[in-house]
Amino acid sequence: MTDLVSLRDEASDSSATGRNGSVIRAVSLNAFFGAVHAVRDVSLAVPTNEVTAIIGPSGCGKSTLLRTFNRMHETVPTARVSGQVFFHDQDIYGDDVNPITLRRHVGMVFQRPTPFPTMSIRDNVAAGLRVQPGDRPDRKQVDEIVERALREAALWDEVKDRLKTSATGISGGQQQRLCIARALATAPHVLLLDEPTASLDPLSTQKVEELVYELRKTMTVIIVTHNMQQAARVSDRTIFMLAGELVETAPTRILFTTPNDPRTEAYITGRFG
Repeated sequence: MTDLVSLRDEASDSSATGRNGSVIRAVSLNAFFGAVHAVRDVSLAVPTNEVTAIIGPSGCGKSTLLRTFNRMHETVPTARVSGQVFFHDQDIYGDDVNPITLRRHVGMVFQRPTPFPTMSIRDNVAAGLRVQPGDRPDRKQVDEIVERALREAALWDEVKDRLKTSATGISGGQQQRLCIARALATAPHVLLLDEPTASLDPLSTQKVEELVYELRKTMTVIIVTHNMQQAARVSDRTIFMLAGELVETAPTRILFTTPNDPRTEAYITGRFG
């Protein structure tokens, strides 16, 4: 299997980032569910250490596109892809790439909080460390990683005195930040967020948005959102999708103020969607 750990570490040097400074690059990417053509011939480059938002009406292929970036799409029966997706110029759909290893470096958080109900807060955060190749960290190292991840997720101060209690005993907003911390524990280079605030109250949404804004300092974030105001607040670049096609991608300020495609303008001004 390709050593994605070495690949990720080398890519931390700006001179080793992917083509044109991109961390993820799709070339003629298509995604299917059986006969349904969900993503149609998408080519794009995701810049390193920026937040990229994917917007569009329901059913346009936003989440499907996101799931192709760490091979979660293929976990669905009848799902398949064609084309290529590169992580730092390594084709992630190559026969020599282990999807589980890939997902340690391209982490994902889903729309609804998914803490493991039988695990404590600490063990939830540490769950991804159990499948690491090579020597596993000892208990002290795990505790240090858990604290780091919870601090990065802006949750440490709220749960530090209850790490051994069930993860289901905290609020929905805290559970979602716990899931983000679980993804951060493996030190991913890319974090995929699939409508992470869709089921949260306004205060919890604000905390997650503030967290996303901060994470760009150390990693690349790609967020699917149905909320155009959220995309405008947190992202550096926005992708607009419609009926499985990539219609337009541009710096967020430009796309929201002077879009090139009339379909983009119609969507962001509320004429459909």
